[in-house]
Amino acid sequence: MNFDYDVIVIGAGHAGCEAAHAAARLGVSTLLMTIDMNKIAQMSCNPAVGGIAKGQIVREIDALGGMMGVVTDESAIQFRMLNRSKGPAVWSPRSQSDRMEFSRLWRNILENTSNLSIWQDSANGLLIEDGRVTGVTTCLGVTFKARCVVLTAGTFLNGLMHTGPVKLPGGRVSEPASHGLTEQLRELGFTTDRMKTGTPVRIDGRSVDWSQTNLQDGDNDFHKFSYLPNIHRKLRQRPCHTVYTNPETHRILREGLPFSPLYNGQIQSIGPRYCPSIETKIVTFADKDEHQLFLEPEGEVTNEYYLNGFSSSLPIDVQIRALETVPALRNVHIFRPGYAIEYDFFDPTQLYHTLETKLVSGLYFAGQVNGTTGYEEAAGQGLIAGINAALKVKGAEPFTLARDEAYIGVLIDDLVTKGVDEPYRMFTSRAEYRILLRQDDADMRLTPRGHAIGLATDYRFNEMESKRRQRDSLIEFCREFSVKASLINSYLESIGEQPLKQGVKLHDLILRPGLTVEILAKGIGPFAEFIKENIEEARRQEIIEAAEILMKYQGYIQREQQIADKLRRLENLTIRGKIDYASLTALSTEARQKLERINPETIAQASRIPGISPADINILLLLMGR
Repeated sequence: MNFDYDVIVIGAGHAGCEAAHAAARLGVSTLLMTIDMNKIAQMSCNPAVGGIAKGQIVREIDALGGMMGVVTDESAIQFRMLNRSKGPAVWSPRSQSDRMEFSRLWRNILENTSNLSIWQDSANGLLIEDGRVTGVTTCLGVTFKARCVVLTAGTFLNGLMHTGPVKLPGGRVSEPASHGLTEQLRELGFTTDRMKTGTPVRIDGRSVDWSQTNLQDGDNDFHKFSYLPNIHRKLRQRPCHTVYTNPETHRILREGLPFSPLYNGQIQSIGPRYCPSIETKIVTFADKDEHQLFLEPEGEVTNEYYLNGFSSSLPIDVQIRALETVPALRNVHIFRPGYAIEYDFFDPTQLYHTLETKLVSGLYFAGQVNGTTGYEEAAGQGLIAGINAALKVKGAEPFTLARDEAYIGVLIDDLVTKGVDEPYRMFTSRAEYRILLRQDDADMRLTPRGHAIGLATDYRFNEMESKRRQRDSLIEFCREFSVKASLINSYLESIGEQPLKQGVKLHDLILRPGLTVEILAKGIGPFAEFIKENIEEARRQEIIEAAEILMKYQGYIQREQQIADKLRRLENLTIRGKIDYASLTALSTEARQKLERINPETIAQASRIPGISPADINILLLLMGR
């Protein structure tokens, strides 16, 4: 039995699983500590992965060599590409998963990862010597030594669950809270606060009148999260269904507001703006007569359904009476009610971009303890924290991602630069370079970087290069192949397109909004033949889509890349440790205080701190010039 490790990861949620797997894969001895081994990678809220911008994060995790995309694909029971009616910069994959299979797959991966051990227990303290973490103590009285520790405790730090007036300590339903760590870290000088999240009722599908619901099927094309060609959806695909609340539903909910912990003062902490409870919806959108709800299956064969859109901490009787006013749910039976949970988090401006804490060397925070919400945001942080913990042990250079490289880079930069005043959720609108951060090319952006540090395998890297070669050969063919008007016009007219007046390159036809590679291949024999002979059948749609996006949006992509390259100069101007902000009387008091507190790494990061003006940045640039 080993009690001495290079890296210890506390918590086996989505952040902890990625952190432990990454650290172990990079060759350092790693221990993953969890309260319950049967709840590894538990999908605490909805049984789904991805969504707007979140789907891009999952593809980035996969491109770097993380496992969330693989596990999601192999446990998927429905897949959809969101925002298809808009440009590819905001296309976002989303998948329903079998909750139990998701957890089982993750546990199987972790149990079979070299250099990785698991310990079932609860951490209650950190060992710290001379400003550096050296180990962890547990509730069972065990002490583990470590050179780095990654804290990914999710909602478990002093977690408190609310259902109406009922309050139960816990990090998740039927699971105990974790105590001791927040108090110790606060004594060390860490700033902490409380946040709130919530989850809806779980419904027995046998009690639903499905004839009163609207069917919502998934996509049937090639799309998945993992770029690996040997990863596929294996489970039976299942539909979701939608229903709507009505004025009677809202009347019952309003009458229950005096008993809502959110509105009677029982809950004081900060709740998520972008995933509001049903009681918050009827207050905020008082003019709305209905709200859409989604019945999402929890697995391939189970009758348990998640009622997305009906998060609530109202008393059980109010929740049930409100549900019964929805025609499809008039005879509803619930497995358990919705509840809210309050938990501790730490101000993320206390972290470097590596997610190492500024106060304690070797200690990393990842996931909801940093004030974020969502599996995907947590997993992305966990991956970066695990990578950097391993690299620190090995004495290697730290690993960070810039804002023009990945949504994960945007996420972490936002956290450590701006902090949070509500649970942070990623959106495409948060990224200034979202044309560069598309979901279709995360492998091209990040697999070389993951491979360089040893996380992405040779197989993954070679498959990415093969895809690149096939994509580029397709683009080259389109640029070189000439299409004569006499040969294509009858086909163009048959599909409602304007005929050509003279011959053009195939590339020019693809630039038309109404034409795609697939459509043109049906009317141009040599093109179809080239695709058949040169583009791998198993990944054909994926490669064609990637090539088509580059051709259609080439001008926009190049322009955004030029802007990013210009601004990267400020990212290379390092200022940490070079300026005494307190002595700069030319700066505003607010600027001095914020620059001292956050201590930015670069001029670019300083410019993103709320309250730092362009004039303040000019002063810093002047000093750097001197």
